[in-house]
Amino acid sequence: MEQADAIGAVAQLAGSWDKNIFVALVMALGSMVPAFSIGWIASKAMEAIGRNPEAAGRIQTPLVLAVAFTEAIAIYSLVVALIIKFV
Repeated sequence: MEQADAIGAVAQLAGSWDKNIFVALVMALGSMVPAFSIGWIASKAMEAIGRNPEAAGRIQTPLVLAVAFTEAIAIYSLVVALIIKFV
């Protein structure tokens, strides 16, 4: 499928669906993916601390930064959902 055909298909689909469905999809994916990522990051940090408890202080700072950056993705999806809803 060419790019023009794909864009036309999406535009046709978007015209027949309600905006609220797109908002729901953006928020659902935008909250699930960061949640799984944060869980994975935390589990790997706990494994690392379990293997080397003395390094807990050195592991905690990158852990907090990674969780903060991952949570920013969820905030970006909220912004995109609000743009879809109100624009």
